[in-house]
Amino acid sequence: MGLRCEVFVLLLFPLLSQGEVTSFVKCSQFFLNHVPPTVLSDPTNNNRYQQICQCLLDNNNKLQYYYATLYDTNNKIPVYSAYELQHADTERKDYWYIEPQLDGGSHLCMSGLNQIPSNSRGDHQALNQDYERSGYDKGHLYPVHHTSTHSSMLATSTLTNAAPQDPGFNRGQWRVHEEDLAELLNNTCSKAYVVTGVVPGDTQIGDGVKVAKYYWSAYCCVTKSHTTESAGYVGPDNNGKVQTLTVKDLETRLSGPGYYGSPFYVFQGRC
Repeated sequence: MGLRCEVFVLLLFPLLSQGEVTSFVKCSQFFLNHVPPTVLSDPTNNNRYQQICQCLLDNNNKLQYYYATLYDTNNKIPVYSAYELQHADTERKDYWYIEPQLDGGSHLCMSGLNQIPSNSRGDHQALNQDYERSGYDKGHLYPVHHTSTHSSMLATSTLTNAAPQDPGFNRGQWRVHEEDLAELLNNTCSKAYVVTGVVPGDTQIGDGVKVAKYYWSAYCCVTKSHTTESAGYVGPDNNGKVQTLTVKDLETRLSGPGYYGSPFYVFQGRC
């Protein structure tokens, strides 16, 4: 599997789409100074971690990128999604798409199961059926509440941007965190770079889709006075809360045992 751009065929949105294979180079604008967080590697499987530029073609057939995702095809959940936060109230559509190329499909656009050979569906990514009756929510990494347009809202509804999340945490403390962060950054920043990720646990649902043990996020705010501010978050803790910490402390935690277990940097020391 090569590096790719995920382009959506959106049945609810009047867009024409075509595929483009790429790497994070095509969507580096969503990273501070165009430098991504650590891209994990697996010496036993060079294709495990896939870099996806999440994009759409608009009504004028112009390619529009919305965010970037590092996807773990072994655990069938993302490692992180990176985006620029721009909040406005948008109506949510609960329709979920998949990435055909991850499972050997020839279709270059995000679409439905019919674009993937029947004998390989779900080999490297989660499907809707994995979540059915699982007791877990599809937890957005790039959440609808952090989007500002109808098309950016639709772009978040791909299973490459979601991980199984405890519904109490997803609809409770993590939702409060997302809302508070949107208010903080909208009021303070001229630009706000956000990275949200998950750490897989031992529990799985469906056909090998790992449940997220922790959700984490970090932001770098370029203020209106041209200074920078940052913070990190991780949860749930033992009380089901979201902890606030420095980005450096978050990186230390993510690098340690029980998390990614290897050096991990969100903003590469630039914020």
